[in-house]
Amino acid sequence: MTTATPPAPTATAAAVASPSLTSVFVRLKLSLLRNGLKQSGSRTAAYVVSIVFSALLAVVMLFAFVLMRGHTAAPTVTVLLAGVIALSWTVMPLFVPSGDETLDPSRLVMLPLRPRPLVRALLVASLVGVGPLLTTILAVGAGLALAVGAAGTAVAALAVPLVVLTCVALSRSVAAANIRLLTSRKGRDLAVLSGLVIAVGMQFVNFGAQRLGRAGGVSSLEPAAEVVGWLPPASAVSAIDAAGDGDYAIAAVKLVLTAAAVLGLLYWWQHSLVRLMTEPDGSTIGASPDAGAKDTSASSGRLGRLLPGGRTGTVMERSLRYIWRDPKTKSAWVTSLAIGAIVPLFNALQGTGSIYFACFASGMLGMLMYNQFGQDTSAFWMVAQTIATPADAYAELRARALALLTITVPYTALVTTATAAVLGRWDRLPEALGVAFALLGAMMSTGAFASANFPYSIPQDSAYKNVAPGQGGLAWISIFGGMLASALLCAPVIGLTLFLHLADHESLLWVLLPGGVLYGALLVQGGLKLAAPRVAGRLPEILAAVSKG
Repeated sequence: MTTATPPAPTATAAAVASPSLTSVFVRLKLSLLRNGLKQSGSRTAAYVVSIVFSALLAVVMLFAFVLMRGHTAAPTVTVLLAGVIALSWTVMPLFVPSGDETLDPSRLVMLPLRPRPLVRALLVASLVGVGPLLTTILAVGAGLALAVGAAGTAVAALAVPLVVLTCVALSRSVAAANIRLLTSRKGRDLAVLSGLVIAVGMQFVNFGAQRLGRAGGVSSLEPAAEVVGWLPPASAVSAIDAAGDGDYAIAAVKLVLTAAAVLGLLYWWQHSLVRLMTEPDGSTIGASPDAGAKDTSASSGRLGRLLPGGRTGTVMERSLRYIWRDPKTKSAWVTSLAIGAIVPLFNALQGTGSIYFACFASGMLGMLMYNQFGQDTSAFWMVAQTIATPADAYAELRARALALLTITVPYTALVTTATAAVLGRWDRLPEALGVAFALLGAMMSTGAFASANFPYSIPQDSAYKNVAPGQGGLAWISIFGGMLASALLCAPVIGLTLFLHLADHESLLWVLLPGGVLYGALLVQGGLKLAAPRVAGRLPEILAAVSKG
């Protein structure tokens, strides 16, 4: 008796049975969005708020584009806006690596997927979301503002999807090329520093807006728009204006340039995916133990030779390594260094500043002395084991202060000198340095006292929380109370400065430099002496406070 062999399935039947990879990824993206909203009410509320805000922004921008239609400034504004949108798509995956789970293609490494269909599926799935929708609306608005005649309308119909595809492909190719960085500790450092980028960017926007107002309005941006108009995807928007003006050749070149950019980005994206899925990363390559130990000891030796011996050098080295390695500490330092220089220098460049604005650097850096033990989090118990007497606490606080002063003193001098150079007021440099150093000493003094009396925990599981729940009052008292006390402690130096100016004794203003340095050093010494007994007597309370959360 023979058994009949079933016929082999045809290619058509297999195609019908297997769903399209693109449709699978689109459904996957929708499932991720839906399941993510089910995790918590706060996440759902945030997503709804983002949708409402995006919708309102889209309506306002569309209305503005319609009103701008036919205006002479429309080409400049729309082209530059397209450039800003593309830049935002470029940096988004670098600073919000966890904002979209589909940004990480390493999750697909074990699946039997070929690169080209995978890129196509990911590209279509990437078009699902609030960001692509808002970008599409803005691109349509730019087309409405610039399209003139049949040629302009036809070019706009091609330019709008090219703009969206370029932005999405740019974002995904950058994410794929840097995904191993973004999922590492350094990548988390970038996410922590995203707030700094926004703060610094706002200063640049403010500076640019003021310069724009003095330079004669939007017309002063036309040279920049001419350059940006040749860079994809802004070149596609510029092509709409060129077609409306009858420059069909230029419009065609700019469209082809944008299309070539899309193809180049897709190729880069595919190449990154191939490398990601076939090449080993650092976690699968064994490192030489001897070489690693040699490098570590050499690095420690170089830093150790520059620092004092004993406990002072050990604590200073630990504090300096926190600055370099701990994301929260690094973020605070970089923010203080950047804002402390931007405020005085930008005001000086605009001609509206004063050399005393350099004291802003002293204030920003001095606040880093506050909550010294909070940056240790629960690891402070190891430090607490070494503190048995007020003398031990004084040595600990003094070493931490010296580590901060190693950076803050030269930086304060540098910012003050640069501000004097921009303003051309070298005669005011000694008094400004004296006041700045006195303020720095006062901040260090009150910071040591606040660290002993008002410690609070710094959460490590969130890039955007710097105070544990329930400790907000402690943080406010520590920082703002300390700032007020520092201002009062600096009153003698400020009063002496005012007296010498009002009494027309400007030839004696130089004494403020040595006087400010000496007064600041005395304040630091006094603050450490007062705080040391409090630290030694409140170790259990400090440990409990900094370990919370």
